[in-house]
Amino acid sequence: MSSIKDVASKVGVSISTVSRVINNTGYIGKETRRKVEEAIKELKYEPNLVARSLQRSQSYLVGVIVPDSSHPFFSELIKYIEAYLAQFDYKILICNSLDNPGKEQQYISMLRQNRVDGIIMCSHTLETSEYKKLKFPIVTFDRIISNDIPYVGSDNFIGGQLAASHLIQKGCKKLLYLSGPLDINLLTNRRWDGFRSICWDRKIQCEIFESNYDVLDFDKLFISLKESIVKNINQYDGIFCNDTAAYALYIALKEVGIHVPEQMKIVGYDHHSFTRMLQKPKITTIMQPIDRIGKALGATIIQLIEAKDGMSIDNTIVNVELIDGKTT
Repeated sequence: MSSIKDVASKVGVSISTVSRVINNTGYIGKETRRKVEEAIKELKYEPNLVARSLQRSQSYLVGVIVPDSSHPFFSELIKYIEAYLAQFDYKILICNSLDNPGKEQQYISMLRQNRVDGIIMCSHTLETSEYKKLKFPIVTFDRIISNDIPYVGSDNFIGGQLAASHLIQKGCKKLLYLSGPLDINLLTNRRWDGFRSICWDRKIQCEIFESNYDVLDFDKLFISLKESIVKNINQYDGIFCNDTAAYALYIALKEVGIHVPEQMKIVGYDHHSFTRMLQKPKITTIMQPIDRIGKALGATIIQLIEAKDGMSIDNTIVNVELIDGKTT
């Protein structure tokens, strides 16, 4: 196995120069850096990450707290977060809160005790005050907590506008938006803002149904939608919701003899792996680019970890687009 000394000898530089290239510290000329990096690859030298972490007082571990890693959206998001962070030698610890505040709090404490360098927070069950008092590198997905904690999300407002415009273009006259809880300051709440702005502008009736459905359990979601929405569905001709709910609705409507898209049109939101695999129906949906969201979350947490005191980190909003399917 090659050593740092072997790399230094091959390039003709000091061990400290190789160390500075590996740790990206101090000034190194471009040509010297290139030669060192080529020698590292050629000799297959693997830096000692334990020693490196001790030297820089870092663990090179990032915690990722999600509601449920088996959900198609979050499993895909984790994949892209992990791939991005791996480029910078970071590993991730995945925690499933299952939307349980107690579990989320326990995981935050556990991750800090295990000296993670930062946390990517995709679960949102605690009060904002709980996050603010952490004084620790945190980036959130889809939740606004404070000016000191950056967030990453998709352009939910534009997504809502695209969905409403498409449904209206397809001839819908009375629209329904299925939302999650609105009492938490989530970026997803902007979907309703965008959706109703188009409806009001076009003088189209629209309503919102706020729910606390268990979106992590498809069977429970299906039963809940069937009992609360489908039995009163005849007053609407177009629905906007997330992809999982869109598919559950499609099945529930089919069971009661309501045809999609002839009698009811549905637009989803996400375009995650499950949606892409579905052959019947191909759901019309607003695609939020999960790969770009994952990369942005990874880049932001690294910025926070390496930031100087007082340095501000920008929020990130990624663009969305309509994917026309067979449900409209």
